[in-house]
Amino acid sequence: MAKRLQKELEKIKKRVLSLCAIVEERVRMAKKSMETWDAVLAEEIIKKDYEIDEIEVEIEEECLKILALHQPVAVDLRFLIAVIKINNDLERIGDEAANLAKRVENISRRRRLELTFDYSTMAEMVLSMLRMSIDSLVTLDQKLAFEVLALDNEVDRMYREIYDKVKTAISERPEYVGYMINLNAISRHLERIGDHCTNIAEEVIYLIEGEIVRHARRETLAPMRTP
Repeated sequence: MAKRLQKELEKIKKRVLSLCAIVEERVRMAKKSMETWDAVLAEEIIKKDYEIDEIEVEIEEECLKILALHQPVAVDLRFLIAVIKINNDLERIGDEAANLAKRVENISRRRRLELTFDYSTMAEMVLSMLRMSIDSLVTLDQKLAFEVLALDNEVDRMYREIYDKVKTAISERPEYVGYMINLNAISRHLERIGDHCTNIAEEVIYLIEGEIVRHARRETLAPMRTP
């Protein structure tokens, strides 16, 4: 029974890592579509979103089946709980990539203004958070997971900065309010991807330490042991 359980858990892990790769690729595509205002690429992201949804449901069903049939305890139980939550965050990241693509598609159909914002630094940081959160899961590296938590504060700061610029731009050119709201929404979707990467990192810490850090003050968090 124990060997069968471990075999099932390994199968789940491989499936989750496969989903991680797909989600990371979708975020890369969304970033590229945003940088080039490529409506064709944006449409491809939107049309393929169902693939992530289907895999997410499949993984959750497999986890629930293992819980029912094997009733795992200790670290195996923690692994399944963490996977169920991480699985959901990966699906939500896929949703945010599709939402970002919808904004790009919408903007590309309009006559673009000279007014725009530089999302490149924010997008690259969010992509780094995604890679780091996935790597921390693969290697069970809690130090890397804590680094993701630290980066989230910087992404939030960038979002607030763009939001303030959009407010100023709307007051100066209210006739373009719809266009500017779409521009602001891009930074919001990036910020939400960062939030979900943070959630993944928090679950990795839970998986390693059995410690829930979700509601702890971010500035007081530090690795509980040195790898």
